[in-house]
Amino acid sequence: MEFSSPEDLTARASGLGSGPVLALLCEDGVEVARSVTHHLDLGFSAIVLALAPGVAAPDLPGDRVHPLRLARRPADIADTVVNALVAGRPEGAWTGWCYNAEFLHTPFCETRRVGEALAFCAEERRDSLVTFVVDLYAGDLATHPGGVDSEAPLMDARGYYALARWDPVAGAARDRQLDFHGGLRWRFEEHVPWTRRRIDRVSLFRVRPGLRLLPDHRVTIEEMNTFQSPWHNSMTACVASFRAAKALATNPGSKAAIDSFRWQGSVPFEGGSRQLMELGLMEPGQWF
Repeated sequence: MEFSSPEDLTARASGLGSGPVLALLCEDGVEVARSVTHHLDLGFSAIVLALAPGVAAPDLPGDRVHPLRLARRPADIADTVVNALVAGRPEGAWTGWCYNAEFLHTPFCETRRVGEALAFCAEERRDSLVTFVVDLYAGDLATHPGGVDSEAPLMDARGYYALARWDPVAGAARDRQLDFHGGLRWRFEEHVPWTRRRIDRVSLFRVRPGLRLLPDHRVTIEEMNTFQSPWHNSMTACVASFRAAKALATNPGSKAAIDSFRWQGSVPFEGGSRQLMELGLMEPGQWF
């Protein structure tokens, strides 16, 4: 199946079935094939491959990848594509999203598929899975000037923190919601607009009436923005992402100011969920 526009995606998204579907938002051609393969292996039943103008679809076998060729680059590709997908999916269907050169990791994903993790969340009466973006980056910008080294990526093992999320209407902190920070956006914050410094997202959720993804990567149903339930810790997940590294290494202002991403907190990214859980970046909740 191939979609010609976001409106066409909404009209025919029901044909993707009721299993977990991922919208993979391709802003450029970096690591597209690797991103698709990773999420197919994770167990998504279908991937909507949203391609910005000029980005080619990878030549991959199988019938689970469905291109959406955008005629123009939207101001916010996530808002445009994800909400178009959500509008056409059946109520209760799990839907996820991420960008190219990003790799979702759920707890124990080496041996348990994403559908199993989401089934556990549903049993826990959770309709969303909050994720934390863990920035990946090249250790040597001289040999990898685009900031991406997929063979030997580094990540930050420390420097993460959270602040209370304020509700201006209620005049109080929101219940079970925090603004999380860290990674490259924290270390090079002078090059990142303050509205884009958070590393928390709602990357997986069940379709509900009135649900929409917001430009700041939260959703319109406040309970889905909470990182845990009222009664105990809930599962969270991570998105290992080269996106910040790509931007900082190629934007003229930051490119001229940054000669290396490496610092004393850098460690090799091992590519699995165990490292992320041991560093406290991902929570299995009650799932063992």
